[in-house]
Amino acid sequence: MKFLAALIFFTRLPFWRIAEVPAEHYKRVVDLWSATGWLTGGITALTLFGAFHLLPPPAAVTVALTVRLLVTGALHEDGLADFFDGMGGGTSRSRILTIMKDSHIGTYGVIALIIYFILAVTLLSSLPPELCCLTVLAADPWSKFCASQIINFLPYARKQEEAKNLTVYSRMGAGAWLASFLFGAIPLALLPPVVIPAAMTPLLVSGALIIFMKSKLQGYTGDCCGATFLMSELSFFLVVTIIS
Repeated sequence: MKFLAALIFFTRLPFWRIAEVPAEHYKRVVDLWSATGWLTGGITALTLFGAFHLLPPPAAVTVALTVRLLVTGALHEDGLADFFDGMGGGTSRSRILTIMKDSHIGTYGVIALIIYFILAVTLLSSLPPELCCLTVLAADPWSKFCASQIINFLPYARKQEEAKNLTVYSRMGAGAWLASFLFGAIPLALLPPVVIPAAMTPLLVSGALIIFMKSKLQGYTGDCCGATFLMSELSFFLVVTIIS
């Protein structure tokens, strides 16, 4: 039931038709965020594989990322935009949180999304097709595991009733952390050994962002989770490209 809650929460696929999930399960969805990466990363990689046979690499990557946007409902990209709007336009903790909660996108958010997609398309399209597909398949769940550590190191920055989805995630226990790690790490074994050291980069990026959020917000929000995932994943793409 907890996994079904994670699939409903992190994708826009009609998993909600399977069963009605009690509200308390949504507090544990981050435990299985990396597991949902098998689905979203797998769909993206399969789309890439097919698109590479029909389109030039930049177009193939663009199509694959667009498919992931449709699958996730741009959940993480919305977080990235709100995060940069808040950090770029806010001068205090309360102002940053107010801007991040605003549903309108600002200049910083637009610029962040443009730079993110330009870099993602450029980096991935420069890789050999097979390595590109494997990188996407591995980077998605692993970066989600790295980003999920936010909830273990920081408190939620708002009151529960002020959360966008009225849910505050529970910290992982030892068993949940191990499962999250395994779901995130196992796909890394598909990569050529020479590029596996790139997996350190999402850990470093997530750690740096956790420290940054602690200094700015004394906590995290859902937008922070989405932004951390995308920036961690982008760092993975960058280092794989440099190594290869």
